[in-house]
Amino acid sequence: MLVIDASVTLAWCLPDQRTAFATAAAEAVAAVGALVPGIWALEVGNVLQLAVRRGHLPGKDLARILQHLAALPLHVAHHAPTEALGGVLELAQRHELTTYDAAYLELAQRAGLMLATLDDELGAAAGRERVRLFQP
Repeated sequence: MLVIDASVTLAWCLPDQRTAFATAAAEAVAAVGALVPGIWALEVGNVLQLAVRRGHLPGKDLARILQHLAALPLHVAHHAPTEALGGVLELAQRHELTTYDAAYLELAQRAGLMLATLDDELGAAAGRERVRLFQP
């Protein structure tokens, strides 16, 4: 199992963002599952909605993408207020991340899992925190 962030998920969904790394992460998730923080669905949904609105993704493709995401072995881990206002905020401040990105880092750290991200700043912060990064 690994933690995936929204950047990796969106690379599966948006044709112009697909990469070999994202494809390998999708295969890993299909094989072993993934853990995501509660914010994941809102982040992914917001970007997909904007992509449709801006004409980067045909609206007719949205239902198929959502079905695909729903079929994946994803498990949602919610942050208690003390975790969100404690460890997540602390990581965000220490590494100059958004709290959204820090939520993925904190979850990977807490669960002892690898983190899959396409976000360079989040990846660098993970390295500084000694959180293993997914490598295909």
